[in-house]
Amino acid sequence: MLGEKHHLALEFPEFRYQIHVLKTTDSHFARLYQEYNDLDDEIRRTELEIEAHSDEFLENLKLRRIQLKDELYAMLQKASE
Repeated sequence: MLGEKHHLALEFPEFRYQIHVLKTTDSHFARLYQEYNDLDDEIRRTELEIEAHSDEFLENLKLRRIQLKDELYAMLQKASE
């Protein structure tokens, strides 16, 4: 859905606590988390036509967001073991 938010707490509600803990205790996770949110916001602004980017650029942003989401998910799973 265009313009939909994809913040991690919405994507993985079962990991809300782990997200909070890792954001405050793991600088690598916090940096990736911030990059993920920044990308998500930029994608959303582009989809809502607040900002203009080429389709190719937008697709590259979405691919990077997926990569970050996968990496963050793996970190969340490891932290919950």
